[in-house]
Amino acid sequence: MRPGSGASVKAPRHYTVNCITLREPVMTEAHIFALGLALACLAGVRAYFTVFGVGLAGLMGWVDLPTALQVTTSPWVLGTAGALAVVEFSADKIPGVDSGWDLLQTLARVPAGAFLAAATLSDDGQLGSGALAMGAGAALATHALKSGTRALINASPEPLSNWTTSLGEDAASLGAMALVFSHPLLALGLLMAVLLAFAGGVFLFARWLLRRASPARPSGVGAGS
Repeated sequence: MRPGSGASVKAPRHYTVNCITLREPVMTEAHIFALGLALACLAGVRAYFTVFGVGLAGLMGWVDLPTALQVTTSPWVLGTAGALAVVEFSADKIPGVDSGWDLLQTLARVPAGAFLAAATLSDDGQLGSGALAMGAGAALATHALKSGTRALINASPEPLSNWTTSLGEDAASLGAMALVFSHPLLALGLLMAVLLAFAGGVFLFARWLLRRASPARPSGVGAGS
C-alpha cells in the first residue's frame, strides 16, 4: 500500500483494518524561493558558516538537499568551510582587521550567495541565470550592510561596540541557520532585523558624535552688522 492512501486490508480473520498514513508536508514554490533568498542573505554575512551548515544538514540527513547543493556534503567542502568559518569568527572580532576581511570576502560572499540561491531553486542541477543574479544581489546587499556598519563602528575609539556587533551577527546567523529550512521567511526576517538594528544604531551614534564634535556657533555670528 502506498503512503498517504486510505484503503482496506483483509486480515487473516476477515477483520477490516483501515490503513491511513499522513503525508509529509509539501514544500511550496514560495517556500523554496524564500529558502534560496534566505541562504543568499546569510552568505552575505557568514558565507563559510552558511555553506558548512547546509552541508552538515544534508550529510546528517536532516534535510534532503537538491542535486546542485549536494556538493556541500563533501568532506573537503565541509572541512574547508568549517576551518574558514573559525578563522572568520576570530578575524571579525579584531577592529580594523574585520574591515579588511570584509573587503576580501566580497570575492567569496557574493558568489556563494549566488550559488546557494540558484542551487536551491534548481530541480535538475542546472543553475539558472535569474536565480544566480537574485542570489548575488541578495548576498551583496547584506554584505554591504554588514561591512558598511562595521566600517563606521571602527571609527569608534573603543573595541566593545565591535565585539558586541560581531557576536550579535554570530548569534543572528546561528539562529537563522537553525530556522532556515523549516521557516525561511522567519530566518530571513531575524537576520535582516539584526543587521538593520545595528546599522540604525550606528547611524544614530555617528550622527550624535558629529554633532558633539562640531563647534558650537557663537550667538550673534551671522547677524547683520
